[in-house]
Amino acid sequence: MPFDISLIIELALLGLAAGFLAGLLGIGGGMVMVPFVTAILSARNVSPELAVKMAIATSMATIVFTSLSSVRAHHQRGAVRWDIVKALAPGIVLGAAMASLGIFSMLKGSTLAILFAVFVAFSATQMFLDKKPAPNRQLPGTFGLLGAGSGIGFLSGLVGAGGGFVSVPFMTWCNVAIHNAVATSAALGFPIALSNALGYAWSGAHLTELPPYALGYIWLPGLLIIAACSVTTAPFGAKAAHRLPVKKLKRVFASVLYVLAAYMAYKGLLSL
Repeated sequence: MPFDISLIIELALLGLAAGFLAGLLGIGGGMVMVPFVTAILSARNVSPELAVKMAIATSMATIVFTSLSSVRAHHQRGAVRWDIVKALAPGIVLGAAMASLGIFSMLKGSTLAILFAVFVAFSATQMFLDKKPAPNRQLPGTFGLLGAGSGIGFLSGLVGAGGGFVSVPFMTWCNVAIHNAVATSAALGFPIALSNALGYAWSGAHLTELPPYALGYIWLPGLLIIAACSVTTAPFGAKAAHRLPVKKLKRVFASVLYVLAAYMAYKGLLSL
């Protein structure tokens, strides 16, 4: 796979956009990165099945760095609910291990692409509806949070997103303020991404058809360039989240997500 200047520019622009969105909406950037990395790899003669898996894994690996940059900005504003992070993290690690070390390598890339499209469309719909929770609803107890964390980690591992598409709606459903939910989701992105990235590297290590510069399912050029650019814009997104009308922005972003979901569904159905 030739490593040319056009590739560097494509990955850099993607990283800048994903980092800003990660800070702004607490989504980790994965819902934006996966379709574009899939297209970039496919254009460079990586098979559709493998391109989807590598895009998911590479996207998740970049969130390790994006989440650190984003959460620092949110923490400085006192917005992160660290009590929630500590309660959800054990389940997240468990769910991520189940996904990245087991189920991910067994599923076809086409199946993963369709799953990704379904969950992105679900996330977009949640953003549009903006349903209000019952005023007396609270976060569940220890075992409830362990189960919720496991579900978040597992789903994130299958679709390569940082978990914000599940964790933000879950927290707001439990009457956590939206700015706290976004900030806490950014903090949860680190254990989600680290656990899954290690699993992707391990489970894909045996493959022989990988392109150059791959670590298991993780495509290192994409990881390095996207991560380097995303960490520079994530703090700006976090600052904007505390100043801009996030509700309106979410509805605009939801429209974009529907387009990305349609693209991934098309890629998946085409490969069946």
